[in-house]
Amino acid sequence: MSIIKIENLSHVYSQGTPFEKTAIEDINLEIQQGEFIGVIGHTGSGKSTLIQHLNGLLKPTSGHIYIDGQDIWAEPSKIRQFRFKVGLVFQYPEYQLFEETVYKDIAFGPGNMGLDQEEVDKRVREAARFVGLSDRQLEKSPFELSGGQKRRVAIAGVLAMQPQVLVLDEPTAGLDPRGRDKILGEIKNYHQERGTTVLLVSHSMEDVAKFASRVLVMNKAKVAMLDDVERVFTRVDEIASMDLAVPQISRIFAGLAQKGLAVNPHTYTVEQGVGQLLQLQKQKGGVR
Repeated sequence: MSIIKIENLSHVYSQGTPFEKTAIEDINLEIQQGEFIGVIGHTGSGKSTLIQHLNGLLKPTSGHIYIDGQDIWAEPSKIRQFRFKVGLVFQYPEYQLFEETVYKDIAFGPGNMGLDQEEVDKRVREAARFVGLSDRQLEKSPFELSGGQKRRVAIAGVLAMQPQVLVLDEPTAGLDPRGRDKILGEIKNYHQERGTTVLLVSHSMEDVAKFASRVLVMNKAKVAMLDDVERVFTRVDEIASMDLAVPQISRIFAGLAQKGLAVNPHTYTVEQGVGQLLQLQKQKGGVR
């Protein structure tokens, strides 16, 4: 059974007014348990509106969202339970920190789930471990930490609720490359260890290519593509027509292939590219 199923989902902002705007239109898709999905699309394509429907922050104008087989709006009074099942991390989530200590901030979500203190403590420490926070840092004020550490605290607060689906909207926005790679690596480790379904919204094609297994491409309020990473990034012309770009490494290797080098023109990660170049060098006697 799919963990997420969306049927004929549409959302219209300011319906019935002169400012009416259709943000997503007739969306149909399914995502299986344990997938890591990259979500891409130009600004205004509908991707942020789409993900805000997954835990009921937005209510559909029409259509249905099913999480683990349940229509989340079948009983509106129970929508809160789906906000524990689908954890959503917004851009710059550190702006939402407010408690006296890191520990209390991470504990806020699971504490509201009605869990006993022992279980809350277990979840806080496990979430902190996933994002690389030490026991000593748990006792600090979150406002004493660096920007990257604050980001980890905010993400840990969502992980501590142990959602079945983790949705991250540009979780590395504003971080330097080292900080970005560290946080995304931690999220990937969490995904692999826990088997949680992850949706990563990102403007970085390189990040999506490196960490996701499938890519959801939004364009003009609709789903343009949902396929394996390699298949999506081989459709270079279609991607370009949506004001997007394939990873830089893909463009480099497509160019090398056009010049007659024996490389895969559909290379989409740096690791793949390095492997091919080393193999070429070895064949030419450059490596012994």
